[in-house]
Amino acid sequence: MKTYSAWIMAMAFATSAHAAIRTEPVEYKQGDTTLRGLIAYDDAAKGKLPGVLIVHEWWGLTDYSKMRAKMLAEQGYVAFALDMFGDGKTTEHPEEAGKWSSEIRQNKKLSLDRFNAAYDLFKKNERVDPVHIAAIGYCFGGSTALTAALSGVDLDGVATFHAGLPTEPATGKVTASILVCNGAADQLITADQIATFQKNLTDAGADWEFISYANAKHSFTNPGADKYGMPPLAYNEKADKRSWQTLLGFLAEVCK
Repeated sequence: MKTYSAWIMAMAFATSAHAAIRTEPVEYKQGDTTLRGLIAYDDAAKGKLPGVLIVHEWWGLTDYSKMRAKMLAEQGYVAFALDMFGDGKTTEHPEEAGKWSSEIRQNKKLSLDRFNAAYDLFKKNERVDPVHIAAIGYCFGGSTALTAALSGVDLDGVATFHAGLPTEPATGKVTASILVCNGAADQLITADQIATFQKNLTDAGADWEFISYANAKHSFTNPGADKYGMPPLAYNEKADKRSWQTLLGFLAEVCK
């Protein structure tokens, strides 16, 4: 079986003949808070391209989110790994990550303001087709992206991976198609949360798909998940690969 690194290298090699991937730091504001994200794109591409916002895990804007931005750029998208915590800060300490993410989760207005600050900036980027923007998110970031969709932010689609599931009904018109990639062995997501979330999407008339991957725990897409020493978190290579391919098919469909 190929290792994760070998898989990434193979994907990069397959696109290297035509791709000249560039990354650029982006500094922007939400109120008085300075946010620091990263944009990735294929410098050889012509014309405007669909854009994908990437919302990070509760660890902050780590290299993992930036890697995903580069991978999406290789697939023909402009990708923006945004910053929800301010100053691009990161941590490896669960207590600190929990504090930062709770401050955002418990303040819906702040969550939407931070997301929309990136969204509004991204729409104005010269490389981005402003009518074709999607968002993806991991863990905390998945919950953030779903909250944005349920509030009515105009997105083509939202795809999430091992996300916290909002259990409040939609507060706006849900225009985004929604893909949720969930770990069937995720101890942090309950059956009641899943049922409530799915009912709220159905009641809102949303187009949604919910996939559970066998034996996959929380953080199943992140190769570094095991280093934190938290039993509910574990990388699952098979679920990672499958969910990534599902994402690419989803984006190809919704970002037409």
